Amino acid sequence: MTLRIPRILKPVAAVTGALALTASLAACGGSSAASDEKIVTVYSADGLKGENGDGWYDQVFKDFEAKTGIEVKYVEGGSGEMVQRAVRERSNTQADVIVTLPPFIQQADAQGLLQKYVPRGADQVAPADRARDGKWTSVVNNYFGFVRNTKELNGAQAPTTWEDLLDSSYKDKVQYSTPGVAGDGTAVVIKAMHDFGGKDEAMAYLKKLQANNVGPSSSTSKLAPKVDKGEILVANGDVQMNFAQARSMPNLGIWFPAKEGGTPTTFALPYAAGLVAKSPHTGNGRKLLDFMLTDAAQKQVSEIGGGFPARSDIKPTDANAKALAEILKGVEVFEPDWNDISTHLDDYVDAWKSATGS
Repeated sequence: MTLRIPRILKPVAAVTGALALTASLAACGGSSAASDEKIVTVYSADGLKGENGDGWYDQVFKDFEAKTGIEVKYVEGGSGEMVQRAVRERSNTQADVIVTLPPFIQQADAQGLLQKYVPRGADQVAPADRARDGKWTSVVNNYFGFVRNTKELNGAQAPTTWEDLLDSSYKDKVQYSTPGVAGDGTAVVIKAMHDFGGKDEAMAYLKKLQANNVGPSSSTSKLAPKVDKGEILVANGDVQMNFAQARSMPNLGIWFPAKEGGTPTTFALPYAAGLVAKSPHTGNGRKLLDFMLTDAAQKQVSEIGGGFPARSDIKPTDANAKALAEILKGVEVFEPDWNDISTHLDDYVDAWKSATGS
């Protein structure tokens, strides 16, 4: 209910009482005027909004606005960047929903940025892809990967191993997004640690790779266009984002580096969503989270977004779903310990900075 004070003189006691009531409402999670607004603000990692307005977010937000009349305000950045922005705004919260990749969703939870809300349909999301305490749940499943320029690197020239990227022919032709800032950049470190058998071994490799690395990038999505144009030949990414980008970038090829003598590997890197603590439009945030897990929205994940449904009971059969399954064929999928990674992330990022001089 919105308190409205008529523009006439009132007894002091009455005005004081109205102000006190307004203050008490604000203390309970924002003013009633704010909670009545037909707005929901989303802070999200990049990848789900299309380059040409044709991504999963574009369709879902359009459908949500049409059904509810609630306008979606969208802010995009790297996974770590979005969490840090929410931390800075803690005394004046702007976001209602945050969508980010692990381990940053775990960090957001650990820093008290999330409030408990279990969206409808979350019971169909795998336990590994949602928080036990109900603070977040995956809305789109995804896998980490790399992209290469298929025009320049095809057939026998196509890289298959980490070691291939150390060749001098890749000088200034390799780039990956910044660990600790971008979710996919952090994933480079996680995969290297798995494939090479530990932190020290991974850092020794990344130190060598630095000779060919162009330099840091806060956003992974900006790397694929550079690969497609041949400005660089190899970059990190993720299957959902790069598959969607390939519709307008014909020279993108998704691949998964193996350690020399080993098999290609990847791991799930889902887009996880949570309701922000003390959000100005909490009710609208709940409605959006519910909407993203509806049958219709989840079926559109592969058909429109080029990703994998978060709900295990949704089994898409569209052409994109079949192509995505083919991309992962023969690739070993491992499961990181996200809680451990979240706890030690600063140590891993510091080790990466030290190894690469970044």
